[in-house]
Amino acid sequence: MDGVRIAAAGDAALVVELPASIDPGTSARVIATASAVQARCGGLFRDMVVGYCSLTLYFDPLGVDGTWLEEEIRQAIVEVRVTDSAEGPLLDVPVCYGGDLGPDLADVAGGAGLTEQAVIALHSGTIYRVYMLGFTPGFAYMAAVPPPIALPRRATPRQKVPAGSVAIAAGQTAIYPAETPGGWHLIGRTRVQPFDLNRRNPFLFRLGDRIRFVPIDRAEYGATA
Repeated sequence: MDGVRIAAAGDAALVVELPASIDPGTSARVIATASAVQARCGGLFRDMVVGYCSLTLYFDPLGVDGTWLEEEIRQAIVEVRVTDSAEGPLLDVPVCYGGDLGPDLADVAGGAGLTEQAVIALHSGTIYRVYMLGFTPGFAYMAAVPPPIALPRRATPRQKVPAGSVAIAAGQTAIYPAETPGGWHLIGRTRVQPFDLNRRNPFLFRLGDRIRFVPIDRAEYGATA
């Protein structure tokens, strides 16, 4: 696979870097690379963290030679085949936009020179792809938010963002799985739980999944409690 670079990150990790581009094609290559590395080298590392354009593999330097592991990774990359299976299922997420559930919707609309309804239409009219999981368990980074509402992060982060908040920032959108600090613009809220330890698979979203936000009213939101 062209353009792949492998570099050490200290003495106990290797980073596999693909060309820096946030798009479905790169995401499919990242997912396929992660699958190939897992299949060939899964017993050689402790953990794998998948980013937008990279994989980071953590290993025990006392039990695994980093140079040898790097060569094994290179052999795995040679075998990478990108297929349509890198695109996950389409999942609908009901969202109640605005009001006290989306306290930044008016500011987003004002900053974009749009009405609140236009912001809702843009956000809900796009099918997003899950590019990365991180920050907190179940937090899925999804892209790409339409350019008119692709605002930067808030100048002042909140100390507490309610669980279920649907937010946008820097061309991305996400759902806060739990109450945490956060600097994204809150435009709505959902009852969907991205992370739940009571489920067989606690993580609702996976890399490559496609997400569609569906507007609901306050009564519908209350009925899903």
